[in-house]
Amino acid sequence: MSVGFSTAAANAALDTQGSSYSWIKLHVGDPGGAGTANAATETTRKQATWASASAASKATSADLVWTGVAGTEDFTHFSLWTASTAGTFGGSGTITANAVTAGDTFTIPAGSLTLTLPVAA
Repeated sequence: MSVGFSTAAANAALDTQGSSYSWIKLHVGDPGGAGTANAATETTRKQATWASASAASKATSADLVWTGVAGTEDFTHFSLWTASTAGTFGGSGTITANAVTAGDTFTIPAGSLTLTLPVAA
């Protein structure tokens, strides 16, 4: 027996998630259940622009750019929020990134940050 969403339901859920939780925060480890653990020294959240979900996946449609990052560290995770500060936590995931040095510019290219849901086969 296969479990998961229908593709249509997954796309609808992802579109809602992307529009409700569009602010991206960086982390240097797993953000945990509240999204507050292992926060990066770089605290600026960037607002993601998302393409419409398709095939149970949703990707950013524009670069996310942090200019002059605050610390020397390795970003490994991200969290999703409803606002640029405070707000409500909506989820988290992993990123593959190189270590940055304080003052560097860090970019997640368009299409490189994705949200996906399992689909029943």
